[in-house]
Amino acid sequence: MTKGQVSPTSEHGKVTKSSPYGSIEYPVNPVSLALGMEGTFIARTIDRDPKHLQEMILRCYKHYGTSFLEILQNCVIFNDGAYAKYTDKETKEDNLIYLETGKPLVFGKQKDKGIKLDGWKPVIINLNDGKYSINDCLVHDETSKDLAFILSSFSDNPLLPMPLGVFLDRQRNRYEVEMENQIADSRKKSGEGKIDELLMGNSTWEIK
Repeated sequence: MTKGQVSPTSEHGKVTKSSPYGSIEYPVNPVSLALGMEGTFIARTIDRDPKHLQEMILRCYKHYGTSFLEILQNCVIFNDGAYAKYTDKETKEDNLIYLETGKPLVFGKQKDKGIKLDGWKPVIINLNDGKYSINDCLVHDETSKDLAFILSSFSDNPLLPMPLGVFLDRQRNRYEVEMENQIADSRKKSGEGKIDELLMGNSTWEIK
C-alpha cells in the first residue's frame, strides 16, 4: 500500500489518511487465509532477520506447489516501529518463537518458556518452575494442517509469541500435472478423437 492509507492487515483502530478516526475493520490474518485456500507451503519471516528471510525464500522457491510467504516488513515513512517488539534486541526473544519441525516450541531470552496445548488452546508454560519441563512442550510438525491453524491463531492472543518459520509443508500434485494426467487418461481410453466429433458432441439432434 502507498501514501499511508489503511490496508487489509492494519490493526483495528489504526489512524491513517484514509481512516482519520481509526480503522473500523479487523485485520486479515494472511497465514490463516493461505491455509484456508489450501496452500501447500506457508511460512512467515521478518525483514530484520536476513538469514531467516533467505532460508524461507529459498524454501518457497524449491517447494513443489503453491507457496505463500508472509514477510513482516517495517515502513519507515508511514508505519515506523510497527514490529519493534519483534526486532528490538531487548524484547524480540520474549515475543518471537521460531518454528522448526521436530523440535519443541521454546522461546524467551533464557529459553525458559514453552508452548503447551490445553486441549486445543495454546498456553505458555514456565520451564523453570519445577512443574513443567521441555518434554511438556508442543513439538512442531510442519506437515500438520491442524497444528498450522493453531499456530496461525497465536496473533489473536497478545500474550503469545509471534511464530516465524514454516507453518505447513505438504506435497501433492500441482494443477497442471493433474490436468496432463487427465488428458493422458482420456486419450488412452478414447483415442485422439476428431475435432468434428468434438464440436458436434453427443447431445445434438436433427430437425426434419
